[in-house]
Amino acid sequence: MKEYLTHSYDETLALAKQLSKELKEGCVIGFLGDLGAGKTAFTNGFVEGLGIEAEVSSPTFAICNEYKGNGKKVCHYDMYRIDSWDDLLTSGYYDSLDSGAYVLCEWGENIFGALPEDAVIIKIEKLGENDRRFTLMTKAEAEAQ
Repeated sequence: MKEYLTHSYDETLALAKQLSKELKEGCVIGFLGDLGAGKTAFTNGFVEGLGIEAEVSSPTFAICNEYKGNGKKVCHYDMYRIDSWDDLLTSGYYDSLDSGAYVLCEWGENIFGALPEDAVIIKIEKLGENDRRFTLMTKAEAEAQ
């Protein structure tokens, strides 16, 4: 388990850029955190860190936004409205797991059981207006909390 503190949007972007270089291609990230915690901001930095030029936005209504470039692909999911296994099946999530893409899932708690055992779980906590705590852990560590 690792913890990081950021104190601004720019620091969150920098952290995500750094982690994009450390996490293996094709990894799955499940975000846990409240509305406005910084899940999309983190994804923006992650995509930038991979060298993909894209306008990152929350996939709230699309369920999944894809970002491609620099020989990389990111599937950015918003699982907030996923209410059943049927919803998850029709979202394209399982197809993306086998695609070699980085798979980033906002509201990972809604599909926790469907996240791979080797998924990286990032819990984001708002500590103040701009301050955030990012806790990176394994799925097993998240289950134990």
